Amino acid sequence: WAIAKNTFREAVRSKILYSLVFFALVMMAVSLVLDQVTIGQRSKIIVDFGLASINLFGVLIAIIVGISLVYKEIEKRTIYPLLAKPVRRSEFLIGKYFGIVLTLGVEVALMSFFLFLLMMIYGVSTDSQTFNSGLWAALFLIFLVLAVIAAVALLFSSFSTPFLSGMFTLAIYVIGHLTDDLRRL
Repeated sequence: WAIAKNTFREAVRSKILYSLVFFALVMMAVSLVLDQVTIGQRSKIIVDFGLASINLFGVLIAIIVGISLVYKEIEKRTIYPLLAKPVRRSEFLIGKYFGIVLTLGVEVALMSFFLFLLMMIYGVSTDSQTFNSGLWAALFLIFLVLAVIAAVALLFSSFSTPFLSGMFTLAIYVIGHLTDDLRRL
């Protein structure tokens, strides 16, 4: 847990994380402009664009944070004193993973709060269609996707360079989302 807590603190201090969360919030606010294009579909546009922003920027955060943390430990040589202690390598990686997942959970919660705030401010109806269990399930499943992407990024970052780890993780993400289309094709 100490490694997970330290990983969370290190990830939260990252300026890249803040900039990506900021751009995700801006993209959700852009959905308010797009709702003017559609007629009578305001709630659908805001919810769909908000969920897509949470997913897209969450994946970017999972990849960037996942590939950089282990590489930074190796590059700065701070991993060697840590592994000299009675900490197994698997415990180190699991601690890093839980720290990344905690970071992603906070990110999803923050962006979900902003999405609900946008929905309430701009008069999206709070009927069963919008605030139903499907929206909560979508947010939970986005979090699970991000947790899997973080695990893949951590896997690749443990034995590859950051650039290749990012490319491999992004390829796994794209392949995972295109399997149904490829099966139909």
